[in-house]
Amino acid sequence: MIVGIGSDLCDINRIQRSLDRFGDRFTHRIFTEGERAKSDRRATRAASYARRFAAKEACSKALGTGLRLGVFWRDMEVVNMPGGRPTMRLSGGALARLKTMIPAGMEPVIHVSLTDDPPMAQAFVIIEALPPAPPRQDQA
Repeated sequence: MIVGIGSDLCDINRIQRSLDRFGDRFTHRIFTEGERAKSDRRATRAASYARRFAAKEACSKALGTGLRLGVFWRDMEVVNMPGGRPTMRLSGGALARLKTMIPAGMEPVIHVSLTDDPPMAQAFVIIEALPPAPPRQDQA
């Protein structure tokens, strides 16, 4: 069952201006160490940061809080699953909020879609509550 949906559109040029004007002060306030390492390696650095910025905004909307009620920027981190698919890793107030949204006996799954078409970046976040996966049986 879907328990939260959020979307956001971000101007890549606005992120570039923030990077130019505030540099590390901006990136360290908004992004985790892992996100900074990934974005700083990209040739399209501002677009990479803009996609992650949009994902954080979309996630805060899916949580139903926005960036308030104890949910902070670095509580939401865009990470990639082993196959490369993006998802969110939540901590702090964002994780606490997520736990209140998931019915007993269910597990949260966060779906993320990121894209950009300069000068815009876009993200969608869907939070789903699913029954726990059945235990895998060893195959002989």
